[in-house]
Amino acid sequence: MKHVLVLFTLLVPQMAPAQSNTAEEGLAAWDRIYQVTSSPRCANCHVGDNNIPMWSGPSYGSTRPHGMYIDAGPSRIGAEFIPCSTCHVSSDRPNLTPHSAPHIAGLWHLAPVEAEWFGKSSNDICTQLRDLERNGGRTAEDLVDHAAEDAIVAWGWTPGGTRVPAPFSQAEHVTDMRIWGAAGQPCPGD
Repeated sequence: MKHVLVLFTLLVPQMAPAQSNTAEEGLAAWDRIYQVTSSPRCANCHVGDNNIPMWSGPSYGSTRPHGMYIDAGPSRIGAEFIPCSTCHVSSDRPNLTPHSAPHIAGLWHLAPVEAEWFGKSSNDICTQLRDLERNGGRTAEDLVDHAAEDAIVAWGWTPGGTRVPAPFSQAEHVTDMRIWGAAGQPCPGD
């Protein structure tokens, strides 16, 4: 009997239903998510089918295409021209030196064309993120996992040097993604 009670105690928290949030809570979380997704740290690599990353935000002065005439090509990793990894290093060491090549413990690349955020409105990005055909087939839970685990996403809050990080923290962003998902992924235009 004791073993059954221990087993039941271990399983009950996992069987509890997910917390649900109201549309109002979801929209408040979305407002913070939009501040992250539209920030230069994120949007600069979420560009359209011209495949040209941007430089914008306080770290770069005026908004302009990425320096050195970078074109990531249809591969979105620069394979057709100059690979992103030529300057953006795959390494797990911290980004501490100002103006040094940024690095992550993963492969550098632009986001897929379907995930274009640069210059997009809150409603545009919101509807794109909840659309399985334009978000890489990710459910709300998958989006939370992506925000929590992807190396490039994490770099947005620890870009190093004099680069301005994404707003809030990665943990706060993940929490907001959970709240937004639990509320049914409401968008401002709903």
